[in-house]
Amino acid sequence: MEVFSRYAPFIQDYIYRSGWKSIRAVQNAAGDAIFNTGDNVLLTASTASGKTEAAFFPILSLLEEEPSRSVGVLYIAPLKALINDQFGRLNELCEEADIPVTRWHGDVPQSQKRRLLKKPSGILQITPESLESLMINKHMEIPSLFSDLRFIVIDEIHSLLRADRGGQTFCLIERLCRLAGCDPRRIGLSATIGNPEEAGRFLAAGSGRGTIIPKFEGGKEVWRLSMEHFFNTAPQADEGKPEYIESAAEEAPTDTTPKAADPGMGYIFEHTRGKKCLIFTNSREECESVCQHLRQYCEANHEPDRFLIHHGNLSASYRESAEEEMKDDDSLMSVCATATLELGIDVGRLERAFQIDAPFTVSGFLQRMGRTGRRGAPSEMWFVMREDHPEPRALLPELIPWYLIQGTALVQLYIEERYVEPPRTEKLPFSLLYHQTMSTLASCGEMTPAELASRVLPLSVFRRITQDDYRVLLRHLIKTDHINQTENGGLILGITGERIVNNYKFYAVFQENIEYSVHSGSEELGTIVKPPPVGDKIAIAGRVWVVDEVDHQRRDVYCTLVKGNIPAYFGDVAGDINTRILERMYGVLAEDKSYPYLMRHAVCRLAEARETFRKSGMTGKPLIHLGGKMWALFPWLGSYAFLALERFLKLRCGRRLGLKGLSPSRPYYLQFTMQVSEDEFYRITAEEAAADFDPIELVYEKEVPVFEKYDEYVPPELIRKGFAHGVLDIKGMKNRVLGWNDR
Repeated sequence: MEVFSRYAPFIQDYIYRSGWKSIRAVQNAAGDAIFNTGDNVLLTASTASGKTEAAFFPILSLLEEEPSRSVGVLYIAPLKALINDQFGRLNELCEEADIPVTRWHGDVPQSQKRRLLKKPSGILQITPESLESLMINKHMEIPSLFSDLRFIVIDEIHSLLRADRGGQTFCLIERLCRLAGCDPRRIGLSATIGNPEEAGRFLAAGSGRGTIIPKFEGGKEVWRLSMEHFFNTAPQADEGKPEYIESAAEEAPTDTTPKAADPGMGYIFEHTRGKKCLIFTNSREECESVCQHLRQYCEANHEPDRFLIHHGNLSASYRESAEEEMKDDDSLMSVCATATLELGIDVGRLERAFQIDAPFTVSGFLQRMGRTGRRGAPSEMWFVMREDHPEPRALLPELIPWYLIQGTALVQLYIEERYVEPPRTEKLPFSLLYHQTMSTLASCGEMTPAELASRVLPLSVFRRITQDDYRVLLRHLIKTDHINQTENGGLILGITGERIVNNYKFYAVFQENIEYSVHSGSEELGTIVKPPPVGDKIAIAGRVWVVDEVDHQRRDVYCTLVKGNIPAYFGDVAGDINTRILERMYGVLAEDKSYPYLMRHAVCRLAEARETFRKSGMTGKPLIHLGGKMWALFPWLGSYAFLALERFLKLRCGRRLGLKGLSPSRPYYLQFTMQVSEDEFYRITAEEAAADFDPIELVYEKEVPVFEKYDEYVPPELIRKGFAHGVLDIKGMKNRVLGWNDR
């Protein structure tokens, strides 16, 4: 009651109108932290727990008590869709108090942005990329916009803890506060934080404040979970095996699949009719393929299309149409989606989420399942694992259903340990250093080298970068015309640098492909990469189109709708899997435990995999003889430790082992031939791992491993250093290799 009584009258009225009997534990805890301290607050609670209201009820109450003379709250979210969703909720909340809410991203009309610039007040919702643009293009407006900024709310903060985009966001926050002379508190919101204390330090970096992480009873989580496995062609794993173990009761299909349908797709088609569902995939290509298949099944059954599509390459009209359809409680459409619908968006009475194959992270699994289970219903996720039958002469590693094992490990890690991936804070972000250097020069104009260094290097994310490293970068940028030195020694953007900074794609630090806009008549469908020649077909928006014209200069593609089914291509997508997941995958194969969410095909396929695991001698033994001089190594290491091991074997051990033909299947196993025995392998690798060597030795002689978007503009020696010391998990790799001798 103490927190409720502190809420502004319009907040109390909103709670009464909403029919709430009491405020939730998360709202009580957040209110206490925001009202009664001056610290930053990290609010971590399950999806649909009311985190947004928990943060904004006290924030808006404080703004009501003492109105801000500028924008009072800066709300940063990773997705436009999330901003659009929260815009409606915040508008309804703020309307009565006459607190304006303004969206600021690429799809928002300029008139709304001009209104805010003319009269800065209320809440500004923005993506990191649009904030970058604002800092560069409206540099002189920043003091008037934010001089009395009280709070910065960072939604879905977990999505910003593991990549350059998070570093960019916090650089921008620090730069904005310095420029505007404001000292706002930071409020981080997330349902999936792996290490809250470390995330709290990340949130607070450069703010001069501590972070409070409120503790409260979150209530019992109730899930409906199932995981089924399908071979892409008959027979399925349980066929001809009447002794299969009974698993969770299967729901009767609600629809009939056309004959000869893909079994996994048919399963999804059968169990989505009459329901509103989300169907998650791990890539845009797969999203397009799934949507095409499901729409074709509708056509074959002579029924109306009931599938929509949502991913980052679609036009705003397609994305927003899908979002609105999902919010309509009477709609029974299902949406095929990527991570663009993973974060925080209220999609109404969503009954079920499907996940095709395993996501890369526990966090992703929890976020995707968390789209369901709102309005009082339990969260519900159906995994659909698919694979081809192994070839008759397939080697051991190809007999393991990796996605089924990975999905099971993800679920078990959370159930058993409440494990979620921790932040990645030990990188050497040279790509981001380039980006923020160019952004600072673009917004502030000419500076001396010392002044530029004093603006950029103290930013918290660059704490591991030395002044010597920065000098190397600046000299290189002057040499390559990204920066010019004036007669009086000042630094300005060079012609090459201006061309990069003046392109709207500069605002994003995540990797992008060269994209072509796709049009059909007056309708914009979205974007693709690598457009095919005229007359060929493309897949976008869940349909197939024939290309009528390609304008390479303007990067436009004009097309006409046709029938058919073809693969889409939007560029490469990389996964980052933590070592804890691989270790739990080993546990799934090694233990005899049954999991109640596995359905009958999956139960049988797991039993087959465990039998293969035991018979092959993989229990407690990473190195398996495949015949002749061929070996397979199962290190059970995450992406970056696996990458370090791969290089360690080639560059440190290759000659002593007589290693040839090393072929990695990241991050599951490596195959190779070698000239030494099994015992010699363990001895040699242990000796090399125990030796003290410079991480740079795991970078090939002339290699410049470009990982991030702006690495190509950074001096090669810094790229090599950043990769060796900030990307490769050499410590994790060494510990695993040394542990092999203790097995």
